[in-house]
Amino acid sequence: MRYLALLMLALIFGCSSENFVIINNKTIQVEIADNNEERVTGLMFREELCENCGMLFIFDDSEPRSFWMKDTLIPLDMIFIDENYEIVNIKHATPCLEGSCMTYDSGMKAKYVLELNGRFTDKNNIKIGDKLEIL
Repeated sequence: MRYLALLMLALIFGCSSENFVIINNKTIQVEIADNNEERVTGLMFREELCENCGMLFIFDDSEPRSFWMKDTLIPLDMIFIDENYEIVNIKHATPCLEGSCMTYDSGMKAKYVLELNGRFTDKNNIKIGDKLEIL
């Protein structure tokens, strides 16, 4: 049933090259940031992000991660995920356009970081310990 729904999403979006993840039965369309240039740029300068969209940062190793919001215009949830696809931390990050920007640390080793619209995790009851499924 879930795969039929994903097929429908792919048809609606009109592209099979789209990437999706699932948390708590919530399907999220993601852009992939899996190289240094993409990870550095992230969601900088974006004025909006669709409701069920985000960016999945993929790293080669599992290490403590630290992100900041320099030149990020919208609030984001940062979901830190370990190598077993388990959420190990969630941070609610605010935009930073000038001056010294706050950093958001994973607190634990993370291989993936999923950025979504601010408070997405609260609205969808996503919490530490939940599992991410990458499609």
